[in-house]
Amino acid sequence: MLARQRHDIIVESVRQEGSVRVRDLAERFNVSEMTVRRDLDQLAALRLVDKVHGGATRIGDLSSHEPGFAAKQRRQQREKDAIAQRAAALVQPGSSIALTAGTTTWTFAKRLHAVAELTVVTNAPAVAQALYQSPRSDLTVVITGGVRTPSDALVGPVATNTLARLNVDAVFMGVHGMDAELGYTTPNLAEAEVNKAFITSARRVVVLADHTKWGTVGLAQIAPLERADVVVSDDGLPEPARQAFAEVETELLMVPSGGY
Repeated sequence: MLARQRHDIIVESVRQEGSVRVRDLAERFNVSEMTVRRDLDQLAALRLVDKVHGGATRIGDLSSHEPGFAAKQRRQQREKDAIAQRAAALVQPGSSIALTAGTTTWTFAKRLHAVAELTVVTNAPAVAQALYQSPRSDLTVVITGGVRTPSDALVGPVATNTLARLNVDAVFMGVHGMDAELGYTTPNLAEAEVNKAFITSARRVVVLADHTKWGTVGLAQIAPLERADVVVSDDGLPEPARQAFAEVETELLMVPSGGY
């Protein structure tokens, strides 16, 4: 493939999805990561993309940019499905759990139909809809209410006040980014507050995040890295991330991106 063809595909991918990763592009084009970085340097010089650590985003898509649900749904689908399958094995029959908004938690929700006597609290209409597809009478779904964000999360005082009155066995949380120093982050300030309320309501915190979330930093911190009891990710997670989780004694469960 010619460099011009790669450039066109990269620009279109960034336009549609909001961001691209060097590793993903190298695999897609069957070229080295160094070649992709040179491509991104050239596109950034032309102001067609913003180059960031590990990839590129749309111009202006920095820490406060919040991709829509549909855009995020197309990213890392194999990894998300493998993570969801592994995480579902952590849910015990008869338990109460919370699911934050996000495409990974939405994928996870579709894996919960086999868990008996389950109560799920969520601030995501899409997650609730995935659960409602099961016609079981022993499944209880509680929706927090609130104001909807571009990422399909319900936020604001209604959501946080609802969560303040609840206690769940575990929260399964999707995140925009993970970083050794800055922890778990999101580009949406209101969503960060609701996720903090989810954490306070739960006895156990499980983060579901594919490898592309490592090194990404959103505007607002949800919690420091050590606040999660378990992180479920895929085997593309880089070695520095694995070391960081080991240092804070967070249990790390990794699955092959092709399935569990």
